[in-house]
Amino acid sequence: MAFWDSLRQNRTAQFDTGSAATNAIDLTRRRPTLSLTKQGATTGNLRVNLSWKMRTSDFDDRSRQSGRLLRHPLKFFQPEPVQAHTRAVASVDLDIGCLYELADGSKGVVQPLGGYYGDLNDPPYVKLSGDDRFGSSGETIFVNLDHRDDFKRLLFFVYIYDQTPAFDRTHAMMTLYPSSGPRIEIELDERAPEARSCAVFLLENVKGELLVRREVKFVYGFQGELDRMYGWGMQWGRGFKAGAS
Repeated sequence: MAFWDSLRQNRTAQFDTGSAATNAIDLTRRRPTLSLTKQGATTGNLRVNLSWKMRTSDFDDRSRQSGRLLRHPLKFFQPEPVQAHTRAVASVDLDIGCLYELADGSKGVVQPLGGYYGDLNDPPYVKLSGDDRFGSSGETIFVNLDHRDDFKRLLFFVYIYDQTPAFDRTHAMMTLYPSSGPRIEIELDERAPEARSCAVFLLENVKGELLVRREVKFVYGFQGELDRMYGWGMQWGRGFKAGAS
């Protein structure tokens, strides 16, 4: 291949991609949008998975100490101060949700809180598989893209249930698995220690083209604040999970 051919191919690249082994597209601040239509992935079920793992304070402290030792090697010979173990590994309960607006104007939410699990074969054609309270397998929402013409926009978001650490204590990622083509990854990589919710991405039907647009916008409230930010116009009240206080 000639050098100029290689250069032209590089200029046409639209997204940050992983290696051939990972077969993934990363949506980033620099390149936030992808067309499922152009990828030929507008039929079947789109699987959207939220996964996370805990970030322990001990691990963070060791990382910071290693950096200090590299900058100040003589500190290696100084005794470490005795510290009480005041913080243990805390459980993390992130929840995935989806605000939907259909082409006929109907609006609603799919989320574990309140038991709004949706439906895959009837409106809203969005279905939550279940509630994972520990992150072992993550949480998954399915979207029936065979009804793509019935969608106007879907906002996928993450929120933290009560009495759990903030986003800076977790490594969270939302991954889209279309029926064909590479998976799409969106990392919640911005530190927002006091935020309670995050709008992760929008799936919009724009003149018949299905577009995925990275948002990753943290807010300090819950679904009501996301609603106001994106103009959904719904009424919200306090909710609780079944079997939780």
